[in-house]
Amino acid sequence: MSLAETILITRPEPGAGETARRVSAMGFVPLLAPALTIETSCVALPPVRGVVAVLATSGNALLPCLPAFRHTRLFTVGDATAARGRDLGFTDVTSAAGDADALAALVAGRLRPEDGTLLLACGHGQGLGLATGLRGAGFRVIRRTVYRSRPAGKLPSGVADALRGGVVRAGLFFSAETARAFVRLVRRTGLRETVRTVDAFAIGAAAGVALEALPWRRIGVAAKPTQDSMLALLR
Repeated sequence: MSLAETILITRPEPGAGETARRVSAMGFVPLLAPALTIETSCVALPPVRGVVAVLATSGNALLPCLPAFRHTRLFTVGDATAARGRDLGFTDVTSAAGDADALAALVAGRLRPEDGTLLLACGHGQGLGLATGLRGAGFRVIRRTVYRSRPAGKLPSGVADALRGGVVRAGLFFSAETARAFVRLVRRTGLRETVRTVDAFAIGAAAGVALEALPWRRIGVAAKPTQDSMLALLR
């Protein structure tokens, strides 16, 4: 690995591999450092008939069971999730290119409450504010928890070696939960001081605050909560 040209990618799959390809195309060395593990579950879903749109706040929510809805409109929080939806066969996909508020605004701008039911597929403990806001606007929302994230038990050995060796230029953190989990792993492994030469780039303010628990060289927050804005911080 080239000195200080390695980029830690702390998000889990399915997004990690796509981010690694983008980072590699920029001339850096991607190193997967998943701070979370994802457990998925195809819970009981409503009948396709009557559901006017599926809402997804994360690519993790787009499970193999959901393509039963592939001809139903899909609204996603960001472009990466939209791309995953297309890969899974969804034929009508629109990205809010932002956060949950942007997704709510998109749905409210494209649909009316009388059009039908919205199916919100999300992670454990997520999507509550989005569902509440849309219901307040008159929409019927069925919220289903299709995955949950758990902190990883340890850092991959290659990640610890890269930090000790001083070859890491930056780490990318796509959620506050990921940031908190990574901070715990670094502390547990006794690597706190190794990040003094590493930049930490967060997708939003909450993730940035969580990262303040470690002595990074600097913490940067993306201008927009998108992967493109995250990667722009590497330039």
